[in-house]
Amino acid sequence: MFAAVLWDLDGTLLDSLALILDSYRHTLAAHKLPPRSDEDVLSGLGTTLEAQFCRWGYGACQRELVATFIDYNLREHDRLVRPFAGVQAIVRELSARGVPQALVTSKRRLGGEKGLRALDLCDLFAVEIYGDEVARPKPDPDPVLRALAGLGLPASKRVAFVGDAIHDIKAGQAAGVHTIAVTWGAGSLADLHGADALVDSATALRALLLES
Repeated sequence: MFAAVLWDLDGTLLDSLALILDSYRHTLAAHKLPPRSDEDVLSGLGTTLEAQFCRWGYGACQRELVATFIDYNLREHDRLVRPFAGVQAIVRELSARGVPQALVTSKRRLGGEKGLRALDLCDLFAVEIYGDEVARPKPDPDPVLRALAGLGLPASKRVAFVGDAIHDIKAGQAAGVHTIAVTWGAGSLADLHGADALVDSATALRALLLES
């Protein structure tokens, strides 16, 4: 069994794709900016809002865009998100077996905590790392390394990091942990093949984390 498991949130534990896409559509429309394709939005998932808006060339009005996005996202959060079937049970079973777990997300704390409440997984993560509380978010390894430090563990392949996006995989690889990519999120399958393991169901993920 792994010594610890680190989790991404959106696209891994929480099905928030509808919320994310809707929030970007609302934000761009509210600021009279041209819409972006879903594919363009999805290619930046796993990074921060600031990084996404800068990538589109909106650095000058980034603060206003982020504020609009967050206001809409938090207001509509519980209406548009849902758990991925079977994944909550894995988190609970790992906890019951005494396996330390950490949350490593690019989401801001306010949104991340709402996500955990929606999943009914509050208090099961010994460490929670949020994108607005690190200087270098994913794909930099810093959030993963901070989670390991909080757990009191060195980086090793005995620690698993589960995520759905290339940014999760790159962060985990750079930190030196075992990367597990799930296919039910928004990540491109071609990108995810670089992970140490690729799983396409909660059953397969449970087998990897709890029966290996």
